[in-house]
Amino acid sequence: MSELLVVALNGSPHKTGNTAFLLNEAISVCMEMGAEVEQLHCQSLLKTVNSPFCVACSSPCSGKCYADTKLGEALNILAKADAIIVGSPVYFGTVAGQIKAFWDRTRLLRTNKSLINVVGAAISSGASRFGGQENTINAIHDMFLVQGMLIVGDGHNADNAGHFGCASQRPSAEDVYAINRAKILGKRIIEVANATKRLRNR
Repeated sequence: MSELLVVALNGSPHKTGNTAFLLNEAISVCMEMGAEVEQLHCQSLLKTVNSPFCVACSSPCSGKCYADTKLGEALNILAKADAIIVGSPVYFGTVAGQIKAFWDRTRLLRTNKSLINVVGAAISSGASRFGGQENTINAIHDMFLVQGMLIVGDGHNADNAGHFGCASQRPSAEDVYAINRAKILGKRIIEVANATKRLRNR
């Protein structure tokens, strides 16, 4: 199996919270299957630029607002990814502001078609079993689709990763169902990333 680069994007303000826990479960499987993994924490990266929010300062995007910053370095890593797992807690029924602010900075990647045919998977954690996790996952999928990415959802045969992705109820460390789904999701993105590697310009 050829080596793949998987990027795990933690959209939670907490580096070691429920969302991060599930991301770690997913990427542990990716590493077991031979992938290189990079973990990025949106909250920390957004602090390295003057404003955390994209204000469309240039069109098309030049990337000047994050040049020579940790955020810029992170976006360069993202542009090389074969697969991206985005995790977000549920905030008011959708994604956390940190992941949205980070993803808004990927305008230059879209201009350059950097994420075309990159495999994407979503993880969400909420306070209750039906606390907006699927809506949050759908919002992440929408961000993937605008970049032309390939979305991984349900599995095959015994490997059921959830219809849309991995959804958990906090505390994630006690949600056995979600832990299992996160691991299956990790396996699925490696399978699909390997099968579609020739479609990406890497």
